[in-house]
Amino acid sequence: METIRNALLSVFDKRELVELARALYENKVRLIASGKTAKALQEAELPVVSVEEFTGSPEVMDGRVKTLHPRIHAGILARRNDADAKDLARLGAEPIDLVVVNFYPFSDAVAVGETPEEIIEMIDVGGPSMARAAAKNFEHVAVLSDPSDYNEFLESYREHKGKVPEELRRQFAACTFARLAAYDANVTEYLMPEQHIGVALRRVQECRYGENPHQKGALYVEVGAKRCGLAALEQLQGKKLSYNNLQDANAALQLAREFETTVAVIIKHATPCGVGLALTPAQAVRRALETDPVSAFGGIVALTKPLDVETAQILSEIFLEVILAPSVNDDVLKIFAKKKSLRILTYDIEELKRLRTTHELRAVWGGFLRQESDEGFPELAKSKVVTKREPTSNEMEALELAWRVCKHVRSNAIVFADAVHTLGIGAGQMSRVDSVELAIRKATKLGLTLVGSVCASDAFFPFRDGLDAAVRVGATAVIQPGGSVRDDEVIQAANEQNVAMVFTGRRHFRH
Repeated sequence: METIRNALLSVFDKRELVELARALYENKVRLIASGKTAKALQEAELPVVSVEEFTGSPEVMDGRVKTLHPRIHAGILARRNDADAKDLARLGAEPIDLVVVNFYPFSDAVAVGETPEEIIEMIDVGGPSMARAAAKNFEHVAVLSDPSDYNEFLESYREHKGKVPEELRRQFAACTFARLAAYDANVTEYLMPEQHIGVALRRVQECRYGENPHQKGALYVEVGAKRCGLAALEQLQGKKLSYNNLQDANAALQLAREFETTVAVIIKHATPCGVGLALTPAQAVRRALETDPVSAFGGIVALTKPLDVETAQILSEIFLEVILAPSVNDDVLKIFAKKKSLRILTYDIEELKRLRTTHELRAVWGGFLRQESDEGFPELAKSKVVTKREPTSNEMEALELAWRVCKHVRSNAIVFADAVHTLGIGAGQMSRVDSVELAIRKATKLGLTLVGSVCASDAFFPFRDGLDAAVRVGATAVIQPGGSVRDDEVIQAANEQNVAMVFTGRRHFRH
């Protein structure tokens, strides 16, 4: 690539624009700019050639057409050969070596609920057209389509004395095409939301491996989106994260955010194996471990309070893959210093509470499945007692805990709990009564009593056998969605045994 002589700037997002333009001007680059971009540079006392001056044509249609001109696009698309040089001369145009452009914020207009007319006006034409042309001609032209590219560009530009290496131009071109794809996908989804899904992804983290060591894996986020959630985790120590680590971390944090109080969540194979509530993280961890300390071996722990020394000392006695907490201090890291493989990560607790997804996408053979996300528990406010006996206040606390955990357990899901922690979890069985018996068996094996416990079921009991099994070991209250043709039979069984039962009217299957 030859030295950059002409730069075209046309941006909506003007972050770091002046700094970039000043660096270019100081290296004798001519600045060509459109509309408000030119005005911003002029206010910064930088000499600018307006697009109208460069093309010899004024803006028309209230700015809808200003950069769509042969002199602009010929200058961007020109190869550095004699034939294209002759065409440029015939048009009275010059080669453009750098294009700095970003797009109208279409998605923002949709998100804040602008009118249909205003949203349509946010469909950018000129910006994407110039960006696409520059990206196509990356062998001769550098394109910057987001302010996040500016620093890397300037470092290389200065290092190479006014030039940009082809490898970096190719990188910027690829990033630009990805942003174009995301932009077009968002517009398409807006126009026909039931027919199209706007998704364009970029890799932000390569995993140690996939589900198995012979498989590759990586974490991707939407193009143009700010890093958040798993992509924003900060790793303080330990081995590189694997695909399974991220799956389990996601499961742990999704469950942890269901509680307002201090909670400790232990996850194994994307399924809860213990949840504890308490006033302190140490006590919450102790309670979570009581459910199934055997399965906790090699698991993941998520806390909703800072990881302190007392809690760290408890966790240091267990083999764990990952610990997640809002913050970790140096004294805690010293405790884990010998556990070189243990991954310790921090996350943004406020973001965890705030961030919600609207839809989920899953790859299947030959396509994708999409569904609305299963967010929140509005059914708890509308649930109804269907038995003669109402739950006590203590039972209601335990039922709510069990119900919140049950949503995150693989179906068929059964959770026994009291008001402060889980006592037995049955997951992934082909029949509901098998899940009940599995939860009982695990609790019994560990010496946990289920007398006075409550039981949650993610879907209705199709027969009374599951309920009867839970009551036999001491459960005094049950929460389930209801909706079975045998609901009356199950309600009668609960009444016969003086068990309180709550119907929520909402199922939480997790396949």
